[in-house]
Amino acid sequence: MIQKYLNRKTKLLALGALLTLGFTSCKEEFLEKIPTAIVSPETVFATTDNAYATINGMHRNLYRQWYSRQSEGGQSGNIIYMESLGEDFVMTDQSNSWFISEYRWLQHRSAESALVRFNYGFYYAFIGNSNMILANIDEAEGSDEDRDFIKAQALTYRAWSYFQMIQLYADRYVRGGDNSGLGLSIILEPTEGAVPRSTVEEVYQQIHKDLDDALKLFESSVSRPNISHLDASVAKGIKARVFLTQQEYEKAASFANEARQGFPLMSQDDYMAGFSDFSNKEWMWGIHHRDDQPTYFYSFFAYLGDFSSTNTRANPKAINSALYEKISDTDVRKKLWDPTGADADFPVVDNGIRRPYMTRKFRLANPGSSNGDLAFMRAAEMYLIEAEALAELNKDADAADVLFELVSARDDEYVKSTSTGAALKEEIQTQRRVELWGEGFRFYDLKRLNLPLDRRGANHNASLAVKMQEDAGTKNWVFLIPQAEIDYTLGVVKQNPL
Repeated sequence: MIQKYLNRKTKLLALGALLTLGFTSCKEEFLEKIPTAIVSPETVFATTDNAYATINGMHRNLYRQWYSRQSEGGQSGNIIYMESLGEDFVMTDQSNSWFISEYRWLQHRSAESALVRFNYGFYYAFIGNSNMILANIDEAEGSDEDRDFIKAQALTYRAWSYFQMIQLYADRYVRGGDNSGLGLSIILEPTEGAVPRSTVEEVYQQIHKDLDDALKLFESSVSRPNISHLDASVAKGIKARVFLTQQEYEKAASFANEARQGFPLMSQDDYMAGFSDFSNKEWMWGIHHRDDQPTYFYSFFAYLGDFSSTNTRANPKAINSALYEKISDTDVRKKLWDPTGADADFPVVDNGIRRPYMTRKFRLANPGSSNGDLAFMRAAEMYLIEAEALAELNKDADAADVLFELVSARDDEYVKSTSTGAALKEEIQTQRRVELWGEGFRFYDLKRLNLPLDRRGANHNASLAVKMQEDAGTKNWVFLIPQAEIDYTLGVVKQNPL
């Protein structure tokens, strides 16, 4: 059914829903999103001005509700899922049960679950819409610079979507290893029919091709209006992520360094301002949440922020206590969590309970509304990618220099690391875990580093979490393909090991 949605229905989706910057269909059930009014390709792609609406619509899809599920608020849903599957993000109560079964490692190993359906359908919808743009934009009336900008963004969105998915629905990439296992169905144009899964290696090759093509187009395109749109810096940042995942460390370090140019690290005051304002100079790509597009209880801030929802009131999210204890007392980031759960000056949502190690990282200027900007890429991540890659290349002094640039901006008393080898790599990973906490990286990091899940010896409640450890490399690190996809394609798309 996913491919039915992608190949046939998404052609309509791109034309109707994206043109109106949102979904207004009467049904929001699985794979049944058909806009009530369809606009022809001739109209949508008559001019580049019209075609811009499709890009704006894709941006809107990053923070709208999917499949009528409260927890699936676009990319923010994936962010919380990836944190829930890790060990640094702690649920303090069951509350109304949102994200609890994911926290317990149940959903991604069920072919019928909402989690596997959402991540599969969400990213393939972006792929389908990108394909629709790429198939039609060359005929649009307008300047070459505008056409190049639209095409480059579509290619970048497609590459990003495949990268997000391949890390979930396939085995981890191993440099120099056997990457011939099943990856994803590579679909590059609006088309009918089931498409079998390509190999992991082939999917990564396509990701790089799309990003390389996008970077060439960005060179000749207009500039983006703001960071809700994609540009060369974002494409380079995605390249850095991909190369890091592939253990191509020279390339990862180079692209990360290039990507962060022009994005200064935020001040310590800005660090404490709530992570909800895309005017932050360190943000490279993120949601600009318009006031006239409310998200209510499917907002990111209804789960991790200070919008007063049932979930935030009863289940304030916390940091792993063992990780918290590694943070220097002079580090501004330590102020983002209350280890006691009893500090009366530590902000809490209206009528909310307090819990030890609860967070205040994500806060809204107006907590009466759940609308808030959300970062998808920051310069700090690029520093961390560069430092990790350099350390893996045994360039310890260079790695320590890059790490110092980042951490000294957070901690006035930080002294440049003199560690080498495994100790330096561990320090970099600790800084990465602290810096990017709550931003959707931890499950991806554990899998790409081939590390086990280990929640023991910290503040996880075993009766709530249930899953306290998982060895690295087991089949449980791979999401199942939605059963609806297997059924619709009559087995052309193969299932992962059950």
